[in-house]
This record gives sequence, C-alpha cells and structure tokens, in this order.
Amino acid sequence: MTKKKTDPKNLNLNLSRLKEISEWFDDQQEIDIEEGLKKVKEAVELIKTSRERLKSIENEFEEIKKKIDIEEDYEENDLE
Repeated sequence: MTKKKTDPKNLNLNLSRLKEISEWFDDQQEIDIEEGLKKVKEAVELIKTSRERLKSIENEFEEIKKKIDIEEDYEENDLE
C-alpha cells in the first residue's frame, strides 16, 4: 500500500489514510515494532487534525444556520 498525501483540510483523505494504517496492522502476521510505532504516531496526528477539521466544519454549519435564522427573522418582520 502506498502512502497517500494527507491534508489537514481534507477530511476524506485523512480518514482514508487512517483506514490504510488500520488495514496495515490487520494484515500483519508479525508487526515490525519500529514501523508500527511510526504508523501509530502518524495515526495520532491524523486523528488530531481530523478532529480539528470536524470542529471547523461544525462551526461553518453553525454560521450558515445563524444566517438562515437571521434571514428568516428578517423575512417574517417584512411580512408583518
């Protein structure tokens, strides 16, 4: 399996890479400790950046929701 490039802003790429790492561990009869350690460290960073990205996405959705609520309030007041 080739290592894919990761991107803190691309959640799909990061989740795909985490899946690859998980599959690597699943496929091993005997795990090379050094290689396993590298993959665990990479996975931890991917999890960290993925959590940050998810939080950012959540905040973006909240901002969109606020805009929709404001527009609905504005339209309701115009109708009165």
